Amino acid sequence: MPPQTKNKEMEEKMLNRRECLKGSAVGLLTAALPGLRAETANGRALGVQLYTLRTIIDKDLHGTLAAVRAIGYRQVETYVAEYAMGARELRKAIEDAGLAVPSAHFGYIDFEARLDYCAELGAECAVCSMVPLNLARSGDDYKRAAAQYNRWAEAAQKRGLRFGFHNHNVEFVSYDGRTGLEILLAETDPARVGWQMDCYWVAQAGSDPVEMLRLHGSRVQSLHVKDRRPEATPTLTLGPESAFFSEVGTGSMNWTAILAEAEKHHVRYLFVEQDQTQRPPLESLAISYRNLRRLLK
Repeated sequence: MPPQTKNKEMEEKMLNRRECLKGSAVGLLTAALPGLRAETANGRALGVQLYTLRTIIDKDLHGTLAAVRAIGYRQVETYVAEYAMGARELRKAIEDAGLAVPSAHFGYIDFEARLDYCAELGAECAVCSMVPLNLARSGDDYKRAAAQYNRWAEAAQKRGLRFGFHNHNVEFVSYDGRTGLEILLAETDPARVGWQMDCYWVAQAGSDPVEMLRLHGSRVQSLHVKDRRPEATPTLTLGPESAFFSEVGTGSMNWTAILAEAEKHHVRYLFVEQDQTQRPPLESLAISYRNLRRLLK
């Protein structure tokens, strides 16, 4: 290796280490992880759904965000628990860490009341995390949710935002021949209502993420990316019986095919999310990042 190249890499590592050590034990963990570079993959910046970091981010927001950036991620998607602070304050914390926030999750119950917050946060996409289980028990329930999504999408558009909804596996329960997901897609305005496809939950429901992208790729505005352990068995319920999460590239999902199909449909955002991790969450995110960088070459 030429001396100048070696020196440059050493400088980059030292800079990353200093960024991580901003008064945070979180930073110490990331600084110890080798070979992580802050680069985009195939022209697409990789992001993190901050729910993955919920056990540590509330204790050290700034240090955790700095650690995410040091791994190499360029974007974050916020989640409900973050919104105790003002939108401008949260936006500044994210931007100070060298990150962007193109998408934000909000709960169903107070979704419309959060749209101004989303706009002030500087996000492009306002995503409804799910229809509450007590409001998703029939085909008519999903029709009502679809009508609600259409109204929210119009309200979002007035604020310069794009509306989207996120899936789990429960939307694949069938009601009189149509799944909840099929009802949501059929009964919403395709020009205004986008789908944030969670690849894990599609697979956990027994469906194929590649086929879903082939059928509905024009509706997909972003992907949630996490892998599924090989011993997983499909379920249509949420709970321990559905928890087979693993880092991207360590499970059974065909990411080469999924990412290639997403590329065909110009899916803009990829957010790594792992609902549960068997190791420290930053370590888990670093593994997914390295594997995704390799897959996207």
